Amino acid sequence: MAAQELRSERSKTSFTIKSVLDRAVAVIALLLLSPITLIVSIAIYFRMGSPLIFSQPRPGKDGKIFLFYKFRTMTDERDAEGNLLDDELRMTAFGEFLRESSLDELPQLWNVVRGDMSIVGPRPLLVQYLDRYTPEQARRHEVNPGITGWAQINGRRLLDGDWEKKFRLDVWYVDNWSLWLDLKIILMTVGKVLRKEEISQPGHATGAEFMGSKAEG
Repeated sequence: MAAQELRSERSKTSFTIKSVLDRAVAVIALLLLSPITLIVSIAIYFRMGSPLIFSQPRPGKDGKIFLFYKFRTMTDERDAEGNLLDDELRMTAFGEFLRESSLDELPQLWNVVRGDMSIVGPRPLLVQYLDRYTPEQARRHEVNPGITGWAQINGRRLLDGDWEKKFRLDVWYVDNWSLWLDLKIILMTVGKVLRKEEISQPGHATGAEFMGSKAEG
């Protein structure tokens, strides 16, 4: 029991350090990248209008809902009946550039400062997926979601159609987390972004919807 309690205290200490480092890195990044953020904001305004930011409720640690931010990459074009067009039709060339360069993710640094997200962790998915996870898959919510993660450097958005593998990678991260692993993931993410590797699922502006493991089987 004493050994288990010691491991628990060490884990709490490590996650406290992670939280402090996350916020410090996010604040520094926001300051250093503020010129780029301003340029992107102006470009979005003149190419797509307002709003500049796309926001959506997403589940965080323990399934707690928070407001997730990204730069807008699609227009609000609608059909004659007022319904939004398909994502592929609303995606702009500039929006594709933002996704390829991962510049659309910059507003999530504010999510990190607020404590909703970490720099590294399982990506926050849609709220409606919460009741579709198996108990094992739901363990991805035992930690804060991240801007990048273990699944992202092992397939990134190409994994959008392979939910089982994505969730196995997410749970592996939960079980094997360390500050050194986070550093490795950050460095590998930078490399993949610079090389524009595994940017998106071929033929899709957004990934396929997760319908639940039972439905997939």
